[in-house]
Amino acid sequence: MSQPLFGLVPAGQPAIISPTEAPSPTSFLYAIPPTNPNGPSKPFGHVVVFLLPGVVLPPGTAAAIYLVTPPSAALGQTVPNLKFLGGIGPGKESAIFKVGPGSTGGNVAQENVVIGVSVEDAQSVASRMSSSGAAAGTAGTGVGGTGESGALVPVSAARQQPSTLVLAQRIIKNAFNFLSSFTGSTPGQMEVVPLKAFEEWWKKFESKVRTDPGFLENDDDQ
Repeated sequence: MSQPLFGLVPAGQPAIISPTEAPSPTSFLYAIPPTNPNGPSKPFGHVVVFLLPGVVLPPGTAAAIYLVTPPSAALGQTVPNLKFLGGIGPGKESAIFKVGPGSTGGNVAQENVVIGVSVEDAQSVASRMSSSGAAAGTAGTGVGGTGESGALVPVSAARQQPSTLVLAQRIIKNAFNFLSSFTGSTPGQMEVVPLKAFEEWWKKFESKVRTDPGFLENDDDQ
């Protein structure tokens, strides 16, 4: 893997951009500690997954998001279980997914939560999102929830819609560009960003919005 493709932000925890493992060039595993190692011991229930700024998936593909749980010896399983959560891709570059508590089949407060991201055929991902009812576009939906549709849409269609998705992506890009210079590593080689850096970004971002409310609507790099 020449460069990170995806970013994850577990609720209440630092952003993660480096996978724990890459079983293949198109599949990535992210083992997320159940609690923030640098903060209060509080389990999380949702995780944001997004394409990193500048990343463009190959034509006709999308990223399928999975919750990965260990095989059950009692059931004679020998390979990990994959629970399809939804997808991101052209026109839907980020989404929020519910992963707990209880989604891992164990104690989410004690076990690592493993998220799998796989680059697959976009039609297949969209079809599974539609059939499973995986909705992941707003904080209140989550897997199997109600609200905004989680369906992937072509880039051309997204451009014809009100630019809510585009604005959200530009906010993420603005934050990533600012926070990337503050990254450090934990003993387990997981890249983290200090909470203080995020607070500093928010102060500057909020100030910029006040002085120039329309700056996110420009096509220039943020």
